[in-house]
Amino acid sequence: MTSEASSKTIREAGALEVRGLNQYYGGSHILRNVAFDLPAGKVTTLLGRNGVGKTTLLRSLMGVVPVAAGRVRLDGRDITHAAPYERVRAGMGYVPQGREIFPRLTVEENLLMGLATRPAGTPIPERIFEMFPVLRSMLSRRGGDLSGGQQQQLAIGRALAMNPQLLILDEPTEGIQPSIIKDIERAIRLLAASGDMSILLVEQYYDFARSLADHYVVMERGEVVMQGLGADMERDRVRERLAV
Repeated sequence: MTSEASSKTIREAGALEVRGLNQYYGGSHILRNVAFDLPAGKVTTLLGRNGVGKTTLLRSLMGVVPVAAGRVRLDGRDITHAAPYERVRAGMGYVPQGREIFPRLTVEENLLMGLATRPAGTPIPERIFEMFPVLRSMLSRRGGDLSGGQQQQLAIGRALAMNPQLLILDEPTEGIQPSIIKDIERAIRLLAASGDMSILLVEQYYDFARSLADHYVVMERGEVVMQGLGADMERDRVRERLAV
């Protein structure tokens, strides 16, 4: 980590602690000693240009790909080598880039998939329909028949169904119409305001990220190069860093 990054290190206790994470694809060193904390009950935005390793980092945090070196702790528990389903049971919810809903299943069936770690018969949480009312009216419609924005709402709702303590969102505004972006922003604000969920938001849209960020992390070439408070993003000239 550069001296600039170390001067911006967040000192608060974190719901998620990432230390010295390294990852390789073939001979390419994708993640390089990545380290940051995710403060409990806050929104942390992860920014960086395309190809800097953001999605690889999220896949590593979720256990989709094993880490080559480093440590990941969730609420004090070491989950570095835990399987993805174990991380979900521990309280991690993940909305991948591209949504990845089940297109042949109905909206209701997609949402019920999010309850796989809960006891049989657990109802779909009402707050999902409060945040995304359109899903209630489309419960019997197949996921593949929804618009891109509606599918994104469904993907977020599926992740929220298991009531995670940490929600990871990978570029939720990508390819989404402005009206749906507003709905997603409102939902994230509501979740953040509750104070009982930490959110890691990966986002290319700078203004969207800045408006929601309690804290920010910037990556370049597989490394964390800046960290700080969301309120300081303009002063820290984060936008300029992303445009270089």
